[in-house]
Amino acid sequence: MRFFTPLITVLWLLALHSPAMAWGPTGHRVTGAIAEANLSGVARAHVHQILGNESLAEASTWPDEMRADPSEFWQKTASPWHYVTVPAGVGYSVALAPPQGDAVTALTRFTATLRDPKAGMDDKRLALRFIVHIIGDLHQPLHAGRPGDHGGNDIAVTWFGKPTNLHAVWDSAMIDDRLLSWTEQTAWLERRITPEQIIAWSDVRPATWINESAALRETIYPTDPKLSWDYTWKYRQTINDRLSMGGVRIAAYLNWVFAGQ
Repeated sequence: MRFFTPLITVLWLLALHSPAMAWGPTGHRVTGAIAEANLSGVARAHVHQILGNESLAEASTWPDEMRADPSEFWQKTASPWHYVTVPAGVGYSVALAPPQGDAVTALTRFTATLRDPKAGMDDKRLALRFIVHIIGDLHQPLHAGRPGDHGGNDIAVTWFGKPTNLHAVWDSAMIDDRLLSWTEQTAWLERRITPEQIIAWSDVRPATWINESAALRETIYPTDPKLSWDYTWKYRQTINDRLSMGGVRIAAYLNWVFAGQ
């Protein structure tokens, strides 16, 4: 057992300091696919004009995939655009955004790009991919993070005995451990979204999504760092709801963005 101690230590440190990625690929693709099913005809035409044959499920993961690019834009400039920081008991306002910006300031800027008739197609493609991704991000509770723990990345836990952090559990572990593909999870969730929910959830104000996530965030920090079946059972419906709401709201937001064009 002594032989494996250095390896275990390295894996533990990597888990503790992995970057905040919001939903993992599965979760993002689910929100993108749900969004695509709820686009208006006008929004669908604009999306196709910008992305061509690329689906919103494909577009949803692109900003995370590009974080491997070593350029300054992806390593520094765009890094803060995946999250916001909201102290407990304080609702989000743009005044809370740091000088380098956050998810909401980026969303505002990219929305202006989509509405700008003079913007080039490459800029619009970047903007649309980020909008789909950012709205998904903001429905992951730890992307409306507490100050000081990097969205739960600094909260060490074990997941069925394996060292990781709370953020990673919410990003992907609780989703991927179901052993369902993103298309299967999309189908399961879509069958359960009611017309009444679509009407109620179609709120295009980022502050609404963020304040919901911040309120949920305060309930998900575990008292016991050893997480397994009981934690999954407790938050399964929360995960389902946030994925479904994220997808519906991506569509609602894009329908709103393109409505006047």
